Amino acid sequence: MTTPASLAAVSRAIPRSVWLLGLVSMLMDISSEMIQTLLPLYLVTGLGASAITIGLIEGFAVATAMVTRLFAGVLSDWSGRRKPLILAGYGLAALSRPIVPLADTAGWIASARFLDRIGKGIRSAPRDALIADVTPPELRGASFGLRKSLDTVGGFVGPLVAIGLMLLSGNNFVTVFWIAAVPALIAVAVIAIGIEEPETPATGKRGERPRLATLAQLDPAVWVVIGLCAVLTFARFSEAFLLLKAQQAGFALAWVPLIMVLMHLVYGLTAYPVGILSDRMGRHGMLAASLVFLIAADLVLAFAQTPGPLIAGIALWGLHMGFSQGILATLIADRAPAAARGTAFGALNLATGLSVLIGNVVAGVLWEHYGAAATFLNGAAFAALALVGFLIAAKRGR
Repeated sequence: MTTPASLAAVSRAIPRSVWLLGLVSMLMDISSEMIQTLLPLYLVTGLGASAITIGLIEGFAVATAMVTRLFAGVLSDWSGRRKPLILAGYGLAALSRPIVPLADTAGWIASARFLDRIGKGIRSAPRDALIADVTPPELRGASFGLRKSLDTVGGFVGPLVAIGLMLLSGNNFVTVFWIAAVPALIAVAVIAIGIEEPETPATGKRGERPRLATLAQLDPAVWVVIGLCAVLTFARFSEAFLLLKAQQAGFALAWVPLIMVLMHLVYGLTAYPVGILSDRMGRHGMLAASLVFLIAADLVLAFAQTPGPLIAGIALWGLHMGFSQGILATLIADRAPAAARGTAFGALNLATGLSVLIGNVVAGVLWEHYGAAATFLNGAAFAALALVGFLIAAKRGR
């Protein structure tokens, strides 16, 4: 059981760099969510885009970052340096922000998403590897859960700020998009000034640092986790479709971001305690619960026609995120050797990125031709498949 006293003790033990990386994630997510909670609506109402176009933009944005994710992880292992890649990745994301308010076509929006996702691809694996480098094994679940929780604070604050600015500006999307650049710039400054790497790199001696060929030498248990994460990610398509569903269910334009506020509130309140519990009770039970939540969320959202059921489905989606995201990263950190952590996280990001690409395009096509229910029912089916896979892996000790 996680008590306030035990939570405080664990919090004090978590390394400073993990806290700062959580702060950076929070600031960048505030910036991202101010844009992302409005972007699907801006594309549809302002630029005349279709659901298929939104799915293609989201999928294209992820696809462009896939190879970058893998090579950034390998490079961070080879160089023994994580911070430069983390700084470059967040810096590119910050540079993408001004493109959105200047865009007058869906093509320019796709370009901004391309740059933002390239930045995410560069930073993700080195950041997660750095957390694993500086954190003792008994605190890994808590550390990854903490970063996810702080990240979701941004997901909670960002939509609220977007709502306030939309109301104050008379639904002026462009004003909100310009202001969203500010927290992104602050995040880059925090990395440059505050983040420190271990004096002794976890990657070991230069001659032992891995190359891309190290992928073939990763433990089979790592590949099992990566494969199951890919199936899970295919089931959990872009949150842009949650926003479109909210509009269908009767939410006014300015209030649609409340959906992301609720989802991130539930996500943020659960991720850190779940991470602590996973350090004590194991990871697989938390993942199984997360997939049950996702299946329930998809089934509720498939048939939600009014705000009440929609809110219930979004809350279940948030529980799924809180019970899964930090745990998935922790499983890789548990199984990958120190000298190949960046490579392992890069492989994870590559596999899940490919799944997101396919999943978003499929979700968009299903939505456009068969309606919202088909999109969510398809997600439930793949979530059930992932659940069976994780239960089999747990039984076999992987």
